[in-house]
Amino acid sequence: MQAQLPVPDEPRHPYGPDSGGPADADAVLAGLDPEQRAVATALHGPVCVLAGAGTGKTRAITHRIAYGVRSGVYRPQQVLAVTFTARAAGEMRGRLRQLGAEGVQARTFHSAALRQLQYFWPRAVGGEVPRLLERKVQLVAEAAGRCGLRVQRTELRDLTGEIEWSKVTQIVPEDYPAAVAKAGREAPRDAAEISRVYGIYEQLKRDRGVIDFEDVLLLTAAILEDRPEISEQVRAQYQHFTVDEYQDVSPLQQRLLDQWVGPGSSLCVVGDASQTIYSFTGATPDYLLGFRTRHPDATVVKLVRDYRSTPEVVHLANGLLAQARGQAAQHRLELVSQRDAGPDPVYTEYTDEPAEAEGTAHRIRELLARGVRASEIAVLFRTNGQSEVYEQALADLGLPYQLKGAERFFERPEIREAGMLLRGAARAGADTLAVDGPDLAAQVRAVLATRGFTPEPPGGSGAVRERWESLAALVRLAEEFESAQRAAGRDADLAAYVAELDGRANAQHAPAVEGVTLASLHAAKGLEWDAVFLVGLTEGMMPITYAKTDEQIEEERRLLYVGVTRARVHLSLSWALARSPGGRAGRIPTRFLDGLRPGSSARSGARAGRGGHAGAEAGGERAGGRRNRGPVKCRVCGRALTEAVERKLRRCEGCPSSMDEALFERLREWRSEQARTHGVPAYVVFTDATLMAIAEDPPGSERELAGIPGVGPSKLDKYGADVLSLCSGEQPVGAVPEPSGDDPGDDGGEAPENSPEK
Repeated sequence: MQAQLPVPDEPRHPYGPDSGGPADADAVLAGLDPEQRAVATALHGPVCVLAGAGTGKTRAITHRIAYGVRSGVYRPQQVLAVTFTARAAGEMRGRLRQLGAEGVQARTFHSAALRQLQYFWPRAVGGEVPRLLERKVQLVAEAAGRCGLRVQRTELRDLTGEIEWSKVTQIVPEDYPAAVAKAGREAPRDAAEISRVYGIYEQLKRDRGVIDFEDVLLLTAAILEDRPEISEQVRAQYQHFTVDEYQDVSPLQQRLLDQWVGPGSSLCVVGDASQTIYSFTGATPDYLLGFRTRHPDATVVKLVRDYRSTPEVVHLANGLLAQARGQAAQHRLELVSQRDAGPDPVYTEYTDEPAEAEGTAHRIRELLARGVRASEIAVLFRTNGQSEVYEQALADLGLPYQLKGAERFFERPEIREAGMLLRGAARAGADTLAVDGPDLAAQVRAVLATRGFTPEPPGGSGAVRERWESLAALVRLAEEFESAQRAAGRDADLAAYVAELDGRANAQHAPAVEGVTLASLHAAKGLEWDAVFLVGLTEGMMPITYAKTDEQIEEERRLLYVGVTRARVHLSLSWALARSPGGRAGRIPTRFLDGLRPGSSARSGARAGRGGHAGAEAGGERAGGRRNRGPVKCRVCGRALTEAVERKLRRCEGCPSSMDEALFERLREWRSEQARTHGVPAYVVFTDATLMAIAEDPPGSERELAGIPGVGPSKLDKYGADVLSLCSGEQPVGAVPEPSGDDPGDDGGEAPENSPEK
């Protein structure tokens, strides 16, 4: 007689095959809507549940399991429900206990696989299971060292992420360079180097007899594939499978699932392709979308009744998906709200990011005064680097908050290290710093440069990019602090700035029990609140700059969709035209809201009005500004440009340059003369990016020169004749004009070229 796989030590519920079935098994179905009831009563697989956000998918699948157990169709010990997080598995176990289905196993993929690996290893391999390596980073660091690579701590996290992606997509080290190129994935460093690190990492594990979490799945799948008698035992033990969040399975998880599910097993999967937001980890909706192809006899049930959000929120969510493209978009679910009407979503345009954070904090205070609990309010942003300004805005109003999925800004390792460096530099004095100018931001950049900070962000996403965003926030803080000090008639030196940082850190370290949630959009997946503020919704942030391919752009759209569907009643969407106060107001709202927010159209993406809520809701032209010029497109490949420097050059960074080097040097010499004459930084005259744009496509008339971003009417009047003379090969004549930054369309209002503003 074969031994059974280990099961939790929980008492069996009296309802089961031995009890003859309860008379009240149908009580489990009470309160379900028709579609949820169809899920619950479809006890024999295959079953595919396409469940939109807020439609009660967990309720439907737990009632299905409970109905199967209480009606005697399922034995609890033969049911395995798998999901992706321990929190979700725990919630599922709790619901099943309440429904009288004790003894059912609800686990993550890794937890279920590890139990089987530990149980079968002595028979299949012999000896004890290798020790589980809980953290890869140290071993990855050793592997990188053996390759002769010097990598920072944040780079190690990205290298580790690439190894994990390779393993869940079943890519061996030697195939990594080709695979990453085929996937259109931007590797954090040279693909050949990552391949070598990956290979040595695997060898180090073998030499030391350890395995990682991905190995748990790989080894379990391999044992089941190689040992039919073990596979048969598993399939005899577990005959009824439920897979939650099926749109997030990886090829490796699907491989293991294929071994678990036998010919006589029943399989129920539930998911929503429109909520696929983890493709960068190896997740793919292909298995969900292709379920009917693999299982032609499958029962398919769609859950579209939204019990979470008001009709107004649902209308916006449906509108976002209506504009989507690609395979997932073809299977989108049109949600139908089951709630009473609520307030319309609020669209707000702000002058700059601090104003956006301050306005958001004041609106939160209004909601609190109206009785909304702080724990039922969330501020969601695209990257964790955006959190600091909202942490400060809430702290300034004395509003408690909690940061989910990341450390508070001043507790992050890179910020702690930067704080120590800045304190040391403040004690040593600014004279010890090699900076191009006297401004505070330049001093801060010089200090951070000693730890690898660069004016331009690194390519791709991941930990290195997150570290850069956090350090860039310190530079922006320096710019804002200096501006505020000068407006108050006070000096802004490095010591005063460090004192300001210390004050902010102390204010933000106050404990928060009942607090507003600050979280990235990824960390918000699976959660919900009464009120949600989606902030920073500008091109370059949503979609994020490094989203290049059509597939990556569509994933960014789905990420915004997830954010919208977190809101039950109150939904606010906002963006800022400039990063810092006084900065160039060159940003535009995310394309994903074109045709959805008031005053915009799906084709033109016209900018919403400025000036608070009323202006934003009215839409139309910016108050006191220029009309929207439309998207700037690359003059080489035609792609719409979002990066500031690319928009000035009117070409993608990777497209070939046609710059006249000699003209560029003449322009730089002329600019230096202007700057020396009046004792101002060179960038006040024209930034390097503007001079490069002129040299790449020399204008032949004032009209053509005016079409170059950064050349507004004031600059055209002051410098136009000189620039056109230089472009025609002549020397400029006439008096040197006094530089000024009073034209909002000119470079005078911009930060220097090495500023994060670029």
